[in-house]
Amino acid sequence: MWAFYNGRTQARGKREGRRRQSHTEMAHRLLVRRIWTLSVKDLRCLPASTSSFSTSMRSSTTPLSFISPKRTLPRSLPHTSRREVSFNVQDHEDFTERVINSDLPVLIDFHAQWCGPCKILGPRLEKAVAKQKGKVAMAKVDIDDHTDLAIEYGVSAVPTVIAMRGGDVIDQFVGIKDDEALDSFVSKLVGQ
Repeated sequence: MWAFYNGRTQARGKREGRRRQSHTEMAHRLLVRRIWTLSVKDLRCLPASTSSFSTSMRSSTTPLSFISPKRTLPRSLPHTSRREVSFNVQDHEDFTERVINSDLPVLIDFHAQWCGPCKILGPRLEKAVAKQKGKVAMAKVDIDDHTDLAIEYGVSAVPTVIAMRGGDVIDQFVGIKDDEALDSFVSKLVGQ
């Protein structure tokens, strides 16, 4: 009896060891895949070193040039000199600065991660905004993270898109629209 029980526990121990090893291997594969799929933008953020695996700390004044030796990163990444057309709102202060006080007209996309129609509308909106070539900006507001903004602007369903110029609401819609209607909506905001 004892030999049978002991044999079963040894077999169970081996299975758990293999399972633990497979979890470790899977985590390793996921890590390698994530590193392998880094975008060029992410790679530029990595510091260049004189030796291939240098552990020495580099000065922040040296160029961070992983891809191109002549390129350097801006000092402050969130506020680069180039104005982004599409951005995620971080907080109420960021919303005031980048949306209400914006020189450009702004399209505000109130969405949620769990919202299927939002995932369809988001890329379409970005494409319509990109067609305007910098004449309009797009702010993305996650209603779960920024409930106060959603309440302030009367958002009761997602996706809700609000067009704003000079801090004033110009127009809005709820739900999905086709590409032609989106282009028309954005063009109206720009004033074409």
